[in-house]
Amino acid sequence: MIKEGDKLPEASFNTITKDGMKKMTTQEIFGGKKVALFAVPGAFTPTCSAQHLPGFLTNKDALKKKGVDTIACVSVNDAFVMDAWGKERKVGDDILMLADGNGDFAKALGVELDAKGFGLGTRSKRYAMLVDNGVVKQFNLDEKGFEKSKAEVILERM
Repeated sequence: MIKEGDKLPEASFNTITKDGMKKMTTQEIFGGKKVALFAVPGAFTPTCSAQHLPGFLTNKDALKKKGVDTIACVSVNDAFVMDAWGKERKVGDDILMLADGNGDFAKALGVELDAKGFGLGTRSKRYAMLVDNGVVKQFNLDEKGFEKSKAEVILERM
């Protein structure tokens, strides 16, 4: 499993832009930048929609004041679902919505979640991390519940 001090593995994500589908690599997203990345088990799911994503929206200015260049959300969903969720939650350009469609990034990090019992297949565990130029500075994993991966925890630890 990924830990603080590790370099992120090479991966690619899909996102929807005004020009259509765009593939982005870890280098493009994290290279030379400070990024607050949070992962949710699924777009449109209750805790993710009601608490996790809104918490990063609410705290976007505080994160930016502490030097965060990009706030990104990743989920094992397709880019169209992530785009629709971002529009529904009115994230605009404040949060980069990243699709880890096949769960390759989650697997590379060691944060796969077996959600087959809920009919969701393999997803990602809930976490938040602060990444500086591709190196993990904070890794806050929620094995159960939703306490460690809040935007407020990232801020407190900065």
